[in-house]
Amino acid sequence: MTDEYFYGATLKEGSKTVTWDPDNKPEGYPRTNKLVIKQCLLGHEAAADEFNVVQVETMTIRDTLRIPIAVLKVGELRQCRMDLEFSDAPVTFTLVEGKGPVHIHGLHLLGSLVEEFEDMEEMEEEVLDEEEADEDEDEDGASQKKKPKLTNNSKGKPGAAGAGGPAGNDKNRKRK
Repeated sequence: MTDEYFYGATLKEGSKTVTWDPDNKPEGYPRTNKLVIKQCLLGHEAAADEFNVVQVETMTIRDTLRIPIAVLKVGELRQCRMDLEFSDAPVTFTLVEGKGPVHIHGLHLLGSLVEEFEDMEEMEEEVLDEEEADEDEDEDGASQKKKPKLTNNSKGKPGAAGAGGPAGNDKNRKRK
């Protein structure tokens, strides 16, 4: 199961760097964190003649990566839709050029490893139980015939075919 939380940050003159580094729970309760960035948006008070460049810094398999993710300018590009996912913290966003403000929007996904493993174990146990039941049925039920299925009418009486039918109410039958 995953919990979703809104993530938002603003980069501007005076606070050009923001770091996403979620708190981790104690070792007994491990959780997964993922940051999904959906949009970078240039604020309405941004200067008309300057570029605003947003850079991300994050870890890769081997080393740290620093790369621009948005270049915004009033009159040309005021917003940028994206779908960036970061599963390893920390992730640092920096306004490397311009005064901003640049607003970053996205989702912080918080999941539980413990629940996922417990659910997987329960599913595996259910599958094994079903397989054992199928094997037992094949051994015992192969020579036995299936029992006919009984159907009920709308009033819940077994075997009744409806009013006036051949298996109708006993009160309506003629006695000999």
